[in-house]
Amino acid sequence: MVKRWMTYATALLSIVLILAACGGEKKSSDSATDDKNDEKESGKEKYTIGVTQIVEHPSLDAALEGFQKAIEDAGLDVEYDKQNAQNDNSSNSTIANNLAGAGVDLIFANSTPSAQAAASATQDIPIIFTSVTDAVAAELVASNEEPGGNVTGTIDNHPDAISSTMKFLKDSLGAKKVGMIFNSGEQNSRLQVDSVKGILKDMDMEVVEASVATSADVKQAAESLIGSVDSFYIITDNTVVSALESVISVANDNKIPMMVGEFDSVKRGGLGAYGFEYYDIGYEAGQMAVKVLTGEAKTETLPVQVPQNLKLLLNKKTAEAIGLEIQDDWNAEIVE
Repeated sequence: MVKRWMTYATALLSIVLILAACGGEKKSSDSATDDKNDEKESGKEKYTIGVTQIVEHPSLDAALEGFQKAIEDAGLDVEYDKQNAQNDNSSNSTIANNLAGAGVDLIFANSTPSAQAAASATQDIPIIFTSVTDAVAAELVASNEEPGGNVTGTIDNHPDAISSTMKFLKDSLGAKKVGMIFNSGEQNSRLQVDSVKGILKDMDMEVVEASVATSADVKQAAESLIGSVDSFYIITDNTVVSALESVISVANDNKIPMMVGEFDSVKRGGLGAYGFEYYDIGYEAGQMAVKVLTGEAKTETLPVQVPQNLKLLLNKKTAEAIGLEIQDDWNAEIVE
């Protein structure tokens, strides 16, 4: 009998120990859940941002740098999944689909093609874009004031930039025929070319076009315009800007002024630009992303932003290379 009771006591003690262990595990699990909830409440939740960029070049890279700095300044804990399509449309679509499938918290789309691919891949994950020229024409948003969907961001098209550039070419440099090299497959580029043509109708000037498909075509396209143009205007075309040095060499060798669409291209050797820093529009896009991630705003009601502080930047070395003297009344900032 004593032996039987000892057996029962041992079994009962085992059960008590098992229940105590289970209770301890549950408490530990509850504590982890509470810690995660505390992180959310304190704004320290960890986020994953997918980054899709059409190609590597200084302007887009600067925009990405600005975007990340805004996230850092906001104190968010973010892990990035950065992917670059290397200017390949098939890869661009694959990247967008992969990011959507991975269920990232937000997609940062750096360029018009990147934003369009991301928008096609998901209607649920918020998308913040930058380096887009016309978000409405690209069918990314219903309107700049009220985007209306899961997409919004910052554009790289100041409303006065192109008209100011054309006025400078005519009034200050005496240009009449403007050579434009662009990838006709980029909607962003076609819109800019059409905009230039519309402006020049009333200025007694004309556009001479040269279309390219890849960056390898850019130098030959520039050379084909020699003798037909007295100036160049290189817009924010990803294909051409990625091979900008080849156009710079052709322009400088032939003493032809080459205006460009953004400051990074001036720093690389373009004569000048009316523009803004891509870092700044990337930073502004990052601030928008912070608002979306933290629940302060929703993409459908967060207006698209335009660049601020339009100014003229000129490259002194390039001006000297083509025999151009920079005038004080141009009120330009100078890159030495």
